[in-house]
Amino acid sequence: MNYKFSKTVVVALGGSIVHPDGIDTRFLKNFKKFLAPYLKNGTRFVLVLGGGALARRFQNAAQEVAKVNDEDKDWIGIHATRLNAHLLRTVFRDVANPVIIDARSKIARLRYPVTVAAGWHPGWSTDYVALQIAADLGVKEVVIAGKPDHVYKKDFVKYPEAEKFTSLSWRDYDKLIPKKWKPGLHAPIDPVGAALAAKKSLKAIVLDGRDLKNFDALLKGKEFKGTIVG
Repeated sequence: MNYKFSKTVVVALGGSIVHPDGIDTRFLKNFKKFLAPYLKNGTRFVLVLGGGALARRFQNAAQEVAKVNDEDKDWIGIHATRLNAHLLRTVFRDVANPVIIDARSKIARLRYPVTVAAGWHPGWSTDYVALQIAADLGVKEVVIAGKPDHVYKKDFVKYPEAEKFTSLSWRDYDKLIPKKWKPGLHAPIDPVGAALAAKKSLKAIVLDGRDLKNFDALLKGKEFKGTIVG
């Protein structure tokens, strides 16, 4: 399976990749090195950061001392994504837009090789943000680079032998996930983002963001391991 990209690539980079337990500086170094030749050749990247363990740590702490509603949990998660985004913008400081895209109103023509975005508003994950940015920029796909290496029929952690897909439609994907967003929901693409992608005829390419060799194969139009949804 392969896929051909344009000169703009939108990536939803999972917080679980950047900040699994602590900050993974080794990954950040390798990721910067990985993008360098693409940036040199004129490819532009929009990197949308998730919250990862940082979000969960603060959400869990809040729940230990108070009754926390879903909106407050989401806001904690959003601020975690913004901190992770500022970290990545700093890593790419020499080529990155100095402004973090933390609201849809800030989306504009891409003037820098790298643009970094974070969470916007309660009610969805950064999957939705990445897909909305893609739609607004006229990009037809988003790479969902998190821990899952495919979309699976069941929770692959609980069921190691669960069937994995190389491709499926949004209608079939919708049958595999909860209908509503809840903070901390574990799904390759959240239901709000999936609904937007189906409406806008966008594709999502799910792969293991830690496997940069496989990610490289995807961007070069070679055979790669992952799932194309759409």
